[in-house]
Amino acid sequence: MKQFGILLQKEWRENVRNYKIFWIPCVFILLGITEPVVNYFMPQILEASGGLPEGAVFEFPTPSPDQILMAVMEQFQTIGIVVLILAYMGTIAGERKSGTATLLYVRPLSFLSYFLSKWTMAAAISLISLWLGFLAGYYYTLLFFEELEFSALLQMMGSYSIWILLILTLTLAASAIFPNGGLAAAAAFAVYLLVQLADGLLGANWATSPMKLPGYAAAWLTGNPRLSEFVGAIGLAVLAIIGLIVLGSWAAWKNKAKTKV
Repeated sequence: MKQFGILLQKEWRENVRNYKIFWIPCVFILLGITEPVVNYFMPQILEASGGLPEGAVFEFPTPSPDQILMAVMEQFQTIGIVVLILAYMGTIAGERKSGTATLLYVRPLSFLSYFLSKWTMAAAISLISLWLGFLAGYYYTLLFFEELEFSALLQMMGSYSIWILLILTLTLAASAIFPNGGLAAAAAFAVYLLVQLADGLLGANWATSPMKLPGYAAAWLTGNPRLSEFVGAIGLAVLAIIGLIVLGSWAAWKNKAKTKV
């Protein structure tokens, strides 16, 4: 436990030094703000662009608050996940390639503590960024559109947080397995796209698939997902996260000899 605490302090200093604790939250806040602001000012944006015929009038249906926040989540599903994968693709592989991991590997080291320290810091930054992004989107939705129950937002945020942790753990495990950050990112993207494709083809018969978590998160805004299916998806996602942590810890130990000296 003492070793984990020391490694966690190292990760904190590293994330401060490379500004991840600043720029990742800023990206998510910007994504959260963009959707309600753009939807609200769309008529003025089109008018200012000068692309409308003279005298033309376009009536834009006012989106509901749940539609706005679903659109915010879609931004996180695309741009947000790309940002997280690119931010953490070199977390372990980068240390091996640069040789900085040598300073750790020459000492008695618990690779589970090593992996968990990186996972804990990355998870904290990612979840705080995600929550700030959702809260920013919720604030501007209240400002420009109708009110939405805050409890529904919390349920959505909590459900989607498990999904983000799953993607983040996959990225860190890939970073432990592959020799550099580029290959780790490519592998994480490939697995992400393949399981999305598999869920699109076969997911109708597997309601407890972890891939359903974004959909279940969105369902809290308009009602409630089926509890048994939702709990099943959460349970499988947690098991997958634990399995990836074990795999990542083992891969970090297995590949320690490949560290550049």
